[in-house]
Amino acid sequence: EVQYVESGGGMVQPGGSLRLSCAASGFVFSIYDMSWLRQAPGKGPEWVSTIDGSGDTTRYADSVKGRFTISRDNAKNTLYLQMNNLKPDDTAVYICARVEGYSGTSPRHDYRGQGTQVTVSS
Repeated sequence: EVQYVESGGGMVQPGGSLRLSCAASGFVFSIYDMSWLRQAPGKGPEWVSTIDGSGDTTRYADSVKGRFTISRDNAKNTLYLQMNNLKPDDTAVYICARVEGYSGTSPRHDYRGQGTQVTVSS
């Protein structure tokens, strides 16, 4: 059974930083590309970033490029998202997800976590 334990969310002031973690189990973590998605109140899910199985290749949405860094530790079956210079528009539930394939360059996801809340407010 695929399971995720997401942590690291919280409330932070604009300009602050948070580091999210997603501990995965139930599948061979190292062979799957993994993504972070986010969902703001009243909006649909938004893709944030994807990393390949080896951790060598990363991609970011334009809205977070230069501020967020995705990484993984395959020995610990854990995905990370370092978020710096946070803005109020980054407020959302952040969700880790396994990539099942691609439609062109857009990842498709199967198993998703429950998410961790990030709130950016002064």
